[in-house]
Amino acid sequence: MKINICIDIDGTVTEPYYWLERANRHFGMDMKPSDITCYEIHSVLGIPREDYVDFYNDVCFDIHYNAGIRDYAAVVIKDISSYCNIEYVSARHKKLDSLTHAWLFENEVHLGGVHLLGSHYKVEKARELDCDIFIEDRYENSLELSAAGFYVLLIDCEYNQGPLPEGVVRVYDWKQIGYEIELYSKDLIKKEQEIA
Repeated sequence: MKINICIDIDGTVTEPYYWLERANRHFGMDMKPSDITCYEIHSVLGIPREDYVDFYNDVCFDIHYNAGIRDYAAVVIKDISSYCNIEYVSARHKKLDSLTHAWLFENEVHLGGVHLLGSHYKVEKARELDCDIFIEDRYENSLELSAAGFYVLLIDCEYNQGPLPEGVVRVYDWKQIGYEIELYSKDLIKKEQEIA
């Protein structure tokens, strides 16, 4: 039996701060990753939300296409794909669908289903995909998914600090994510054997 893994893309598969240099240039700032202490970028930059949205809309194709990938993400996703179904679930807008597929291909990331929701609300899609483990970087999403009964691996970033409920595990890199998924799989096999 394969495990159903839902994986966020931005900040989870990609490096979390790939947009920062471009935002710094545009807004005349010198923010560092350690300054990005919440997910709402306009709040951190101290600018109106509309100003950031305008900037993002102008550069979204370029910054997403040139995003760096987190260390070991491609290797671990390929490894777990032998015993997991992979589904990417992102808040990206649907207009980025072709670009997202191209980025995953060019970065040699194992391609699974790609679901661009245009919204941070991921609970319904996780239910639809019968998700076993959701890998995420947004703190608020991890709380929402956990409250709905999903097991969440929250990859550590400056902007997602806070207390975690049961069912959310903070992970620090993709090697640890691979380890946690392997443990989950072994536990599942053990439970199935006990039932048999």
